[in-house]
Amino acid sequence: MNQIALIGGLIVMMAATNAFGEEEAVNWVKVTDSAGWRPRDSQGEVVYSDKMWIFGGWFNSFVPAPRDVWFSSDGKNWEMVTNTAGWKSSDIPMTLVFKDKMWFMGGWYNGRLPGHAATHEVWWSTDGIKWEQAKNAGWSPRMGAGAVVFKNRMWILGGTEDYLFAEDDKHLKNDVWSSSDGQQWELATSCAGWSPRALHQAVVLNDKIWILGGGNYKPNMQVLNDVWCSEDGIHWAKVLEQAPWKARIWFSAVVYRDRMWVLGGSSHGNELIVDVWYSKDGENWSELKSNVTWSPRHEHSAFVFKDKMWIAGGHAKPLSGEVWSLYIPRGWFGDE
Repeated sequence: MNQIALIGGLIVMMAATNAFGEEEAVNWVKVTDSAGWRPRDSQGEVVYSDKMWIFGGWFNSFVPAPRDVWFSSDGKNWEMVTNTAGWKSSDIPMTLVFKDKMWFMGGWYNGRLPGHAATHEVWWSTDGIKWEQAKNAGWSPRMGAGAVVFKNRMWILGGTEDYLFAEDDKHLKNDVWSSSDGQQWELATSCAGWSPRALHQAVVLNDKIWILGGGNYKPNMQVLNDVWCSEDGIHWAKVLEQAPWKARIWFSAVVYRDRMWVLGGSSHGNELIVDVWYSKDGENWSELKSNVTWSPRHEHSAFVFKDKMWIAGGHAKPLSGEVWSLYIPRGWFGDE
């Protein structure tokens, strides 16, 4: 009986340590080495109709960007629904699900080829095959902006008008726009509190919009790790000048388990990053340590789907066609 009691006590102690001390590692699972789509980065992505979707992306700057659309219900098996979607500016577009439609907005066209440009086109679809074009948006042509759904409206935050050929930083934006239908866009502010930027991330948590990091690629690479929030898209509060995670662009962010997550990206000197950080309040951040994880990369897709976090593709030197998932048990943080 004493031995049984001792063993039982040790099990209880171990469980408590795992739950409250976060000692038990959670590991990423590689779902596939090679999804059906050609390895890429900079694609759009959404979760819609109980599937993960990816749209277009980038192969290199001297070939037209892909215009294909793929979906998967398990992350391993992917199906292409069209090879030539209506939109064509598929390098770092802004993509959302809003009012039971998939939305594809902005983006960069034609890399470094003749005719390259950003756009302010707005497209929507309910099946990924047929795409309808709404009016061109009121915001200027751009790519790499933040995009969220907040207070029953779509929001576009910042971005860059000239991704590869700008001679100064005047092309960077810190304006904020919103729309209730994708047709009419209203300017919330022409100059938000955060500095003009692109290649950042925006998420919604605790009834606020959050702006995370970002910066610029050309003419001079800039990387930031500041954190801002707003309850209305107009008035912005700086939460952190420098978060504990490395300053970065081309990263992903999601909301999972009532926390915002920052995943991968590129930092100073175009250093690829593999770290994963999370926060409940934007001020206090913790790094998730895993024994098994994906390789450093940027411009990968990130999803929250079937109670897991997922990443797909990205530039990992070379471009990747991998898909990974991570499940964190409810109660793992010990504060639910």
